[in-house]
Amino acid sequence: MLRQYELIDRVLAYDPEADEAMLNRAYVFSVNAHGTQKRASGDPYFSHPIEVAGILTELRLDDETIATAILHDTVEDTVATPEEIARIFGGNVARLVDGVTKLSKIEAQTENERAAENLRKFLMAMSGDIRVLLVKLADRLHNMRTLHFIPKPEKRRRIAKETMDIYAPLAERIGMYEFMKEMQTLAFEQLEPEAYQSITKRLEQLKEGSGGDRIAKIGSGLKLLLGRAGVEAQVSGREKHPYSIWRKMQERHISFEQLSDIMAFRAIVPTEEDCYRALGIIHRRWPMVPGRFKDYISTPKRNGYRSLHTSVIHAENRRIEIQLRTPGMHAEAEFGLAAHWAYKQSPGAAAPVRPDSQQDWIRDLVEILDTAATPEELLEHTRIAMYQDRIFAFTPKGELIQLPKGATPIDFAYAVHTDLGDQAVGAKINGRVVPLSTVIENGDQVQVLRSKAQTPQPAWLKVAITAKALAAIRRHLRNTEREQTIALGRKLYDDIVQRLPAALADSARDEALKRLKLPDEAALLQQIARRHLSDAQVMEALMPGSAGADVAQAPPQSSAISIEGLAPGVAYELAECCHPVPGDRIIGLRRPDASIEVHAIDCGVLADLAERSEDETDWIDVQWGDATEGATARISVEVRNEPGALGMLATIIGQHKANIINLRLDNRDMRFHTNTIDVEVHDAHQLMRLLAALRAAEAVNAAERV
Repeated sequence: MLRQYELIDRVLAYDPEADEAMLNRAYVFSVNAHGTQKRASGDPYFSHPIEVAGILTELRLDDETIATAILHDTVEDTVATPEEIARIFGGNVARLVDGVTKLSKIEAQTENERAAENLRKFLMAMSGDIRVLLVKLADRLHNMRTLHFIPKPEKRRRIAKETMDIYAPLAERIGMYEFMKEMQTLAFEQLEPEAYQSITKRLEQLKEGSGGDRIAKIGSGLKLLLGRAGVEAQVSGREKHPYSIWRKMQERHISFEQLSDIMAFRAIVPTEEDCYRALGIIHRRWPMVPGRFKDYISTPKRNGYRSLHTSVIHAENRRIEIQLRTPGMHAEAEFGLAAHWAYKQSPGAAAPVRPDSQQDWIRDLVEILDTAATPEELLEHTRIAMYQDRIFAFTPKGELIQLPKGATPIDFAYAVHTDLGDQAVGAKINGRVVPLSTVIENGDQVQVLRSKAQTPQPAWLKVAITAKALAAIRRHLRNTEREQTIALGRKLYDDIVQRLPAALADSARDEALKRLKLPDEAALLQQIARRHLSDAQVMEALMPGSAGADVAQAPPQSSAISIEGLAPGVAYELAECCHPVPGDRIIGLRRPDASIEVHAIDCGVLADLAERSEDETDWIDVQWGDATEGATARISVEVRNEPGALGMLATIIGQHKANIINLRLDNRDMRFHTNTIDVEVHDAHQLMRLLAALRAAEAVNAAERV
């Protein structure tokens, strides 16, 4: 743990004008406030805020931020009050501490609700002062470094998942890639321990197999190549971190041995012109891998990141990634938005360039706070908004709009303005009229066609991918559905009242609401329309005794599989040909004299039916309901023909909370055997993680969904 004088000396080294007295007060206040409290590691609790402050000194942050780091847990975990912090350390520090402090006494029903409420408060504070985020990221990073001391595995996994879903993406969004990589690696070790161990072991074997000097040799050769051409460069190389490798294996459906770009090199050159000169020198020396060149200097990422990226085919037919940047770009890449303070403290240094839109995504997140209906929706939209690769598109006037890969004109319209999104009826991409479902490519010019008579459509949920668009569409659909449901409920209610044996008293409805424990008339009408209350239940509540026999008050139980878009009571079955699971896009098929079949949208059966013009099948727009608890998926796994292989498969499947329903050995030879396995999973995301874990296993040659 840093001693008091060591921490103060660190700050004064880069900021001689820092308020030394305030920092000393903060250190002593934190030590006294936390007293004898201990961490899971056995260390004094106050060592944690001191280490968080130490992390922030590496970013050369100002004295108020360092004081906030020292004090950030005092209000939550000690008897200290916000008023006391404000009186001793000033209003700015008190406001920052309050922004970082979690809500520890939320009366919520679920873990998601507590997480969402904490995130809500945090985002609001962050939008007012980004230093709140910097302290919180350093806090989370130190907690992840000491996560292994927590004895309960389920608690470690919960913290790791929250880090992977929220805090690593936040670090990426403000360009703090070193924070992001370390958080992801530490979280990955907890969430996928077998995959982590497998990949790190293979990286070690790769390093040992090359004598441990392959990266050094390639780096020296790159530096020599640039130097001979008159470009002085600082060159460093590394292997990509385990989580990055695992994600590529997962996304590309390939094994570790099939990865060809595990090594990455960085060349830091004096000027922007040297970046482009170095790029030409490298491309003349080694062939470029098509599609892998990215120019983030002319079009920086939304977080201000600037660099040139290219991949080339080096010696031994091995692909390597090379990044080219200036020292200023490098500082921005390492520390992101925090680099602003580092440059501010360096006399004569030019501040790193950051686009004005750098914090637009924060404003988008704050807007989502007002549109999310449930904690789950808030968490989902926040993750979507923070963690997607970006593309660049242009308005007809030349304004640059950044969107995630796979975005459509719907997403583009909502990115420009919510009203434009609500009224979109079509689009032109590069002057050509296209459907709203068209995927926008990098550099496209997009013009949105609008009509005041248009309103958001349910089908848009299947083509929009940005959090802002999805939140706005869902809000409109919820409001429309609520109005329609209340209107239907009123008609049904009036019919029930007509069947009562006597006229109702003026107070009868209010009494009925009390008996049914409903807050208002709108809630009653919605319950009636959705058939959560039977006619007899409503009659009995309005006029006790009018329904005759005993009336059950419990609403009907939902089934394990819930499909929206079908009339209540309609029979359906999940198709055996494609085994759809929650998270897949689905469609219903109604054949003559048969129940409805629910297929995955990419099922081969659908393509066959579409080609038969004489077919009498009806196509029904359906989607998974909220009550769905899971379904059965079918996977094919090819493993080495060796003892223990089948047990290994069963172990991995069990560790991922999936249940084997059926297993069939389809093919076997001297080296491999193929197994077709039916597994119960909660949703497509769980299935994707299971397949990725299987592919990461050393004995597995291939694992695919069938």
